[in-house]
Amino acid sequence: MSFKVPAETYDRFVGRYSYGLCGALVDAAGITAESAVLDVGAGTGIGTRCLVDLVGPERVAAVDPTESWVEQLRARYPGVDARVASAESLPFEDGAFDASLAHLVVNFMADPEVGVAEMRRVTRPGGAAGACVWDYPGEMTLLRVFWDAAAALDADGVEAVDERTQMRFGRSGELGELWRRAGLADVMEGEIVVSADYEDFDDLWEPFTVGVGPAGRHAASLDPEQQDALKAEYRRRLAVPDGAFRLSARAWFAIGTA
Repeated sequence: MSFKVPAETYDRFVGRYSYGLCGALVDAAGITAESAVLDVGAGTGIGTRCLVDLVGPERVAAVDPTESWVEQLRARYPGVDARVASAESLPFEDGAFDASLAHLVVNFMADPEVGVAEMRRVTRPGGAAGACVWDYPGEMTLLRVFWDAAAALDADGVEAVDERTQMRFGRSGELGELWRRAGLADVMEGEIVVSADYEDFDDLWEPFTVGVGPAGRHAASLDPEQQDALKAEYRRRLAVPDGAFRLSARAWFAIGTA
């Protein structure tokens, strides 16, 4: 699996963007300090930290199918009800939460329709269920430019794994349609733009080499010569300086009422 990597490595990859994404999603969903919230597909828990900071650990539950990450969640946030579970089979009663959120995970669900229906089920009537997914073919700079570079070097070789074309819900309107099909009402859609800082290009590149996510899995599968060529093409296309720089990233979001 492309996300069975040390939590620290994921945190250096797209985890850099997660706190800001979660904060924006929280605001859009109208979550308050009195809300009980479920974090679906919590991963290493950067978004969970955003929820803990707002409502306190005793009002947060989190699930993820990766046991090692759930263990880290428990260590990082004592008091959070962290469980090993998939989105498609949430281990909670109907209406257990005021809100349920899934950031950067709906497109990785084995069955998104079932996963979102489960989020709706565990959210109380009138509560909010929300999610966000990267704008893969557009303004998620880190990943879009990576696949631009990879396709320039081997278009046929990356066609089946290119997140710009293979990821579901990565275009405006698609997540909202999923929300409506799942029976959520008053669906609101929009964009979230966040940014991440890097010390230098190697700080950005290193997580790719250990296979984080589909892009990292592709980079790690290459032989050293191919990997060096991809690194050079990626850097050329990003056109970043030798030192520190910042990249922006856009995600699409949808929020509906249970």
